[in-house]
This record gives sequence, C-alpha cells and structure tokens, in this order.
Amino acid sequence: EQCDKLGFDGTIWPVHPKRETMAGRLCFKTVGDCPGVPDAAFVAVNREATIAVIKDLADRGCGGAVCYAAGFSEATDDAANAIGLEQRLVEAAGSMPIIGPNCYGFINAVDRVALWPDQHGAVPCDGGVAIIAQSSNIAINVTMQRRALPIAMVLTVGNQAQTGLSDLASAALDDERVTALGLYVEGLDDVHAFEAVARKARQLKKPIVVLKVGRSDLAQKAALTHTASLSGSQVAHSALFRRLGVAEVASIDALVEALKLLHTAGPLPGRAVLSLSCSGGEASLMADAGERHGLAFPAYVQSDENALTQILGDIVTISNPLDYNTFIWGDWPGMIRMFETALAPPSGHTVDLALLVMDFPRGDWCDPNDWDRATKSFVAAVKQTGARAAVIASLPEALPEGTARWLMSVGITPLCGFDAALEAVAAAATLGEAWAKPEPEPLLPFQTAVGNPVPIDEWRSKRELAACGLVVPKGGVVRLAPKQAFDVLTVVPSEEPFSLDKTYDTLASTGPLGLPGPHLPFALKALGVAHKSEHGALRLGLTSHHAIVGALEEMGSLADLFLLEEMVAKPLAEILVGVSRDPVIGLVLTIGAGGVLAELLDDTATLLLPTGEQDVRTALSGLKIGRVLDGYRGSDAADIDALVANILCIALYAERHADTLEELDVNPLFVTQYGSVAVDALVVKRLQPVQEHEDHQDQ
Repeated sequence: EQCDKLGFDGTIWPVHPKRETMAGRLCFKTVGDCPGVPDAAFVAVNREATIAVIKDLADRGCGGAVCYAAGFSEATDDAANAIGLEQRLVEAAGSMPIIGPNCYGFINAVDRVALWPDQHGAVPCDGGVAIIAQSSNIAINVTMQRRALPIAMVLTVGNQAQTGLSDLASAALDDERVTALGLYVEGLDDVHAFEAVARKARQLKKPIVVLKVGRSDLAQKAALTHTASLSGSQVAHSALFRRLGVAEVASIDALVEALKLLHTAGPLPGRAVLSLSCSGGEASLMADAGERHGLAFPAYVQSDENALTQILGDIVTISNPLDYNTFIWGDWPGMIRMFETALAPPSGHTVDLALLVMDFPRGDWCDPNDWDRATKSFVAAVKQTGARAAVIASLPEALPEGTARWLMSVGITPLCGFDAALEAVAAAATLGEAWAKPEPEPLLPFQTAVGNPVPIDEWRSKRELAACGLVVPKGGVVRLAPKQAFDVLTVVPSEEPFSLDKTYDTLASTGPLGLPGPHLPFALKALGVAHKSEHGALRLGLTSHHAIVGALEEMGSLADLFLLEEMVAKPLAEILVGVSRDPVIGLVLTIGAGGVLAELLDDTATLLLPTGEQDVRTALSGLKIGRVLDGYRGSDAADIDALVANILCIALYAERHADTLEELDVNPLFVTQYGSVAVDALVVKRLQPVQEHEDHQDQ
C-alpha cells in the first residue's frame, strides 16, 4: 500500500503461505516460488520465521532485506534467547545486507519506494534531506511535518544487528539527490565509523545535524572522581559532534528547522543576523531568542541609519532587530526599497542571514493578501541584493504550508517558531565555523579497559603524571613509627618508586624533604582516602616536626601511610582537569572550575583525545572561571601558558595509558601568575586480578 501510495512503478511480489492475493496482486507461497530474484524484501513475520525467510532470501541472492519483527536483542524478558536469535539472524543473512530487526525500514521518496509497514507523510520529490532515526515512531512523526521540508529519504535502524546507523548515513550521503542529513540518535553504533561519516559529509559539502537523546548511567553514578560525575555520556557525545563538525540540536522542532535552512542555504559563515519586523514585541522576542543561542545582531552604522530613515521616517528608530513599523505597510515599492537598503546598506556591511518576521493571519477568517504582498516585496529585495535570507513566523501555524513551499522554491528558508528557528540558525553557524577550520586529527583508537577498577593513591598518581611532565609539589610518603622514647617520623624519598615493603628512612634535617620551618608550611594527607577534606584526611599549614607528628596521630585511624608535601602558594584560581571513560566514545578530557566549585558551578568544557594547544586554550576561554584567569577587576592574570602545558601533560598521560585508564582527576590544579601546579590527583585504572595458583610455593 505504501509503495502504491508513493507511485512505485516496479514489480512487487507478495509472499504468503495461505493467501491467494494481496492488494490485487498474486501471492507466492514461498520465496522460492517468486519468478525472479528480488532487489529488496520487506520481511514481516514472527522472529523465528524471520530467520528462515532471511536465509531463503540470502540463498537466492536478494539485494537486501528489512527485518520488521521485534523480540531480538532489545527483548529483556528472555534476553539470552533473544540475543542468540539475533546472532542466528545475522548468520542467516551472510553477506546480504539487512536493516533491523525491530524497525520499520525505509522510505525513498525520490525513487518512490517504501519498504515500510505503516502510514507516513513523505511525498514524492526530486531531492532533499535524508533522515535516519533510531526510533521508527519518531521517523513517522517527522514525515508528518507541514513545514515544507523536502524529505528525500527516511531510514530507521532498529537493533543494528548487522547494518548500522553509520552504514546507512554513508549510503545516503553518496546519493547526489541528498542535500543534508538529519539524525535522531539514541546511541552510536561505532564511533570510528561515525567519524568516517562526518569526514565524508564534510568532503561532499553535505551538512549533518543530530538530535541526541538519552543519558547514560555514567553521569549519575557515584564516582570516585569529580570528573566522572561531571562528564556524562551526553556531554561526551556533544564533544564528539563539535570535534567532527556535526551540528547538534535539542528538539525535533529545531531538527526540522535546521534541515530546512541547511537544504536551502547550507552552513552559515558566521553568527551575524538581521531581524526585520513591523512590531517592537517581535523585535524583542527575536533579540532574546538570538542571545540564548549565541547569535549577534550587529548595529547599523550612521550612514545606514540615515538611508533607512529617509525611507521610514524620523519616527522609526533604526536598530537591529529593526521594527520598521507599519507606516510603510501597503506601499509595496517603498517596502522593496526599505528591504533592499536593510539587506545591502550603503556602508556595505552585511550579515550572515537576514530574517523577516512574518506571521500570516488564518485564511479561514482573514484576508492574507497584504501579508503575501509584504513577503513578495522581501523576496524581490533578496533577489536584487543576493542576500542569504529566511522568513520566520513566531508560531508554526502562522506560516501556511503553501507559502512555505513557495519560499523554498525561490531559495528562501521558511522558519517556524522563534526559539527553534534561531537554534537552527546557530546550528548552521556552528557547521560553518567547524568547516572553516582544518579537519581534526583522527580520534584515539577505541579501547575497552578490562579488569577491576583500582584507585591509585595520590602519591603514586602524581609520580606517574609527573613522568609525563605534570608539575607537582615536592613530597614523600611518611608514617609514624611505634612509640619509643621519642616520636620517629619515617619517609619514602619522593624520587624512589612506591613500595609497601620499603624500609623507611628517618626524616631528619638532611632527609629528602628537609625539616619544615615557618617559612615553608607542609600539607599532610592520608593516602588511599578519596575526597580527603570530607573525611578529615587532610591537614594544612604544618610548620614544625611536632605539628606533623601531632597530625599523624590525629589521622592515624584513617590510613597507614601519609603524603607529606610542600604547600603551594595561594592561587589565583583552582582548575579541575580530568579524564573519564565513556563506554561508546572512549576517553574524554574535562576541564573546569576546580576545588569546592567543581560540582557547585558545573563550569566545564569537554574535549576528546588527542587534543592540541589551541583546543585547550579555546576550552579555557569559554569557561566562566576564564574571566578570573584573564585577570578580573585589575587582579593579576594567570600564567595561561603553564596551565595549558600542564593540561596537555595530563592528556598525554591519558593517551599513553588508554588501555588501562578508567578515571583521572587532578583537582585542584593551582594556577598562579608564575606557574601552575597539581595539588591533588587521583588515578583509577582497570587492572587484571592476580591469578591464584594451586602450588603453595607459587603463591
């Protein structure tokens, strides 16, 4: 029925073991009874029967099949059996491509074929965007849009047992009739395959916009490090999209609007926009929405103001957003001149996108003729000036579908809803900015760390990080010896490897640390205790041997070993730098406000590895605490070069230990005007458990 609805003019062979006919066509009892080899098949039988049918199709050399049935790996009530069924399905398919199982299939509106089991709103077209969704129902909903978005293809992926989202995305990009790609993503099938898709899209100049939903347990779990609690999977995916030059939006509305804009105008070169409306209220709403989405409304220079005033009169205030008022309404030649002057002012200053706010009255009660004339005046000015332009309605229902289709036909994007539309504009600008930069380095190879997560104490964590260049305080491991005639403080020299069976040296004036004096206070920390300040496992400002011994006695119940190290001068700012492992993307680097502000401010930036100096500097400049680093209200500016160098050392450590690293937290990283030093650090690795042997001597 859906193929007939689209106007498919090829041959359809229904296969059913009992029915004689279906939709006016003769039924065949088995796949083998069909008079030829099908190019594609839609398989709508139960899950057990699906496996047998797929095997028959593969044996005949069918081009590919959609597996509609559910009850495979997504089933939770019979998980082991369901996963086994899915494996058998893939084996039955062999080299024949299959989509699904547990999906609706696809609609190809340009070739007028729908391997699809339900109604849909796709209409035949010569070209347009492709939409790939991990929800079949969302896919149906998008086809029902009445906003003039030309949809060339809709593809669903289901369980991605064999053919994944990245495979379908790559195939859609290869079709010259596809102009842009929209993705509704719950989870990526393969991060490196998706990386290849993004590179292909960039090379073909076909933008990708994605709506990513769902948050993993990573963001909610009680983690040992601050980093893991701040960097959920959603954050990691957003970092991936930014790195790869893929625009991200937060709603279905914005996805549709962005695809319309990308279809007609492509990525925008910048974020400068012009808003034209006949209402101060509309101008204010546009300004507010634009600010929310990081857009700029550049002001007119005096010569441009003068030119517009000559047309609009002295009573109209010339600004951007421009409320051109209604004095000129109905003077259509005058409207054209005003629009031309606004779009191409005497100064030659232009914007990246011009937006005309136009809410049409409902046609069943009102006469929309004047609104048509005003819109046509704008279109005439756009043609004359060559400006990149869009017409935007504050409400979707205030822009008639017929008018929207006409605007698309003349190269002007019809946008619906201020917030969704300006989010779409920002997404198009993000794409333009990304494509203007060199392609990023390939991501680190994805590795899955195995074994149990084991936290490494602060002293050893710092030594490992210091080996990659991280600046850490001078210090060593100490313990309080059993009571004798006097207290004996013993220490592990900081330059030697950590060893529990180490014979400790007595701390003396000639020892590795030297006796602390009033001018050089020390910090004492219980090793093996996470979040030390919360558990009373930290003592600061110790300026004598007696004070150190006293602090050891106070904390003696918390640990056997303690870290004694020189304190660092009060910083200008405290920064958190950490690495966590996302189950799909791999290692993720987080930079943000540190110390007690880490979770309070939620002021973070996320990067993927490998990363470089410029990426780190850009991330720092985008933080709220970045204003402090630059020197806030006359205070000293931080040594940014030293901070960046330390962050890159942490990134290098993560790259070198990518096979075992689970979490890493340097918090705080003190930043002063003279340098940067890691005050606290915690590394968590996944280590294989020691194997037990039967031979007692081997144990």
